[in-house]
Amino acid sequence: MDRQEKSRDGRADGLLESSTTEGIPVSPSLGPALSATGVSPHLTVITARVLFVGALAVGLAGAASIAARLLLLLIGFFTNLCFYLHFSASFANPSTVVLGKAVVVIPVMGALIVGLIARFGAAEVRGHGIPEAMEAVFVKEAKIAPRVMWLKPLSAAISIGTGGPFGAEGPIIATGGALGSALGQLVTVTAAERATLLAAGAAAGMTAVFGSPVSATLLAIELLLFEYHPRSLIPVGVGATSAAIIRQAILGWRPIFAMVPITAFVTGPAVLFYAALGAAIGVLSTWVTRLVYRIEDCFGSLPIHWMWWPAIGAVPVGVIGYFAPMTMGVGYSVILSLVNGTLMPKEVALITALKLLSWSIALGSGTSGGTLAPLFIIGGGAGYLLGHLFGHTFALGSIDPGMSALIGMAAIFAGASRAVLASLVFALETTGQLSALLPLLAGCIAAYASSCYLMGESLMTEKIARRGLRSVSGFGADFLDRVSVRECMSANVVTLKADMPIGNLRQWIASGEQGTSHQGFPVIGARGELLGVVTRRDLINANSLSHGDNIRVLIKRPPIVISESAMLREAANLMVSYEVGRLPVISATAVKKLVGIVTRGDLLAAHKRRLDYENAAS
Repeated sequence: MDRQEKSRDGRADGLLESSTTEGIPVSPSLGPALSATGVSPHLTVITARVLFVGALAVGLAGAASIAARLLLLLIGFFTNLCFYLHFSASFANPSTVVLGKAVVVIPVMGALIVGLIARFGAAEVRGHGIPEAMEAVFVKEAKIAPRVMWLKPLSAAISIGTGGPFGAEGPIIATGGALGSALGQLVTVTAAERATLLAAGAAAGMTAVFGSPVSATLLAIELLLFEYHPRSLIPVGVGATSAAIIRQAILGWRPIFAMVPITAFVTGPAVLFYAALGAAIGVLSTWVTRLVYRIEDCFGSLPIHWMWWPAIGAVPVGVIGYFAPMTMGVGYSVILSLVNGTLMPKEVALITALKLLSWSIALGSGTSGGTLAPLFIIGGGAGYLLGHLFGHTFALGSIDPGMSALIGMAAIFAGASRAVLASLVFALETTGQLSALLPLLAGCIAAYASSCYLMGESLMTEKIARRGLRSVSGFGADFLDRVSVRECMSANVVTLKADMPIGNLRQWIASGEQGTSHQGFPVIGARGELLGVVTRRDLINANSLSHGDNIRVLIKRPPIVISESAMLREAANLMVSYEVGRLPVISATAVKKLVGIVTRGDLLAAHKRRLDYENAAS
């Protein structure tokens, strides 16, 4: 029988060529269909491959840490060169002291270079990096062009170093992800393992910049992988932890946004206020998202090539920066001032409004830069103002403006990105303010709720949604992994006796009685054991055999079977892998005893149960 005929036979009756171990059917690529005790082998949670990918993530963390350090040095170099006219890689904030009004042209010059890099180097350097990484995972089997590894941090460093109002987190996430993707293309791994390496690189890069391994791991899960599974969680966690150790060896454990300890006691009314604050900031996050993409649409309507858009968008950045230099660059010093309450309310209001205007125009133009730090300034500023208003104007002594700023920072990122857990933990890790845990939880959940209610997409997913890709709004346990084969199989199986003459079988099929329409029939031995499956094609090809021969001689190979104790996900995997529509079900205690059959229809019936579980009220 040729390969095509074998495939047709398999699709008809769940039978494909395989081998046996101790009389138990063995699939050539999936391993034993059953163990010697009849228990499915897929119960193993992790394999050696997970440990292998985890080992790769350790080396990846080192590379991502180096890339993160180089990115920060490049930002410092370009900032000092462009605004202070001297060579230094130390971190500095943009200033107008040396150049005066000439500072207006610096962001434009940087944006022109970024546009040229995107046009002639890699278009993937445009934007803030996270949507591009998500798209690579969703539709490109986690494959990112290797040139992005160095063009993304270079373009981001030029953009930020020349006054672009961006953070470093998006570019380093994209860079770390590109490193992981490149490693996954060099070694032999599956697409899923390559996606894990991409996420591990992204988490390691974020950790190397902010010292936030837990939130970086959560961010990779919530925005890149959309699964909470040992095969991905372990390597990503290993990568983030390794990057944290490397960062600690260089910079120590000091939080990047260290706060003065908040002494105000967190009361019940205060938590309710912070929850209301989070809900309001969640509404703000949807307005910010719509603003950014409205501006992007305006740039898209311009009758010139997109290469020039960043330079046009940089004009207001320079003008605003001349009057308010604190709106330029990453703005980490502004974040520190907000959470420590060292700015006056009027200053906060001005910086918040101007940062929003400058950043939204620049990001909408398609230049290179991150979103986290600008969102922190916008959300933190709004939170600070509301906290100051209610804490002082209405004399609510338990409301602290610094705590309100912290809640606003985390809440706006939770609302804009929908990575609610990552946002909460990031605020804790980068400030060291553990007393803020309960207010942060209340604020982030409220922001997440209001954002999800008001807008279908987020700041991270709107871009890929516009490209026709369906984004993932959440993830949960596979329902088929929660339902056993025993619960859904059909126990009434039409079987044949092994000693039945071929002539009798032909007469029975020709009679058209109930059950004769099946394409395949399990064959049972004298002791009730399953011997194999006989198909209609086997019968057609048996013209040379005598009518008196037993149908046992038609059995050429053992069937692909599944245990009644296995889950439906395993059954679905076998059906897809072997292009079959049904599987004989074997007893969990007697490995050759046929107890039923499971079909594709049974899988669909299980999904009906899931829909009832989610939607039917009782």
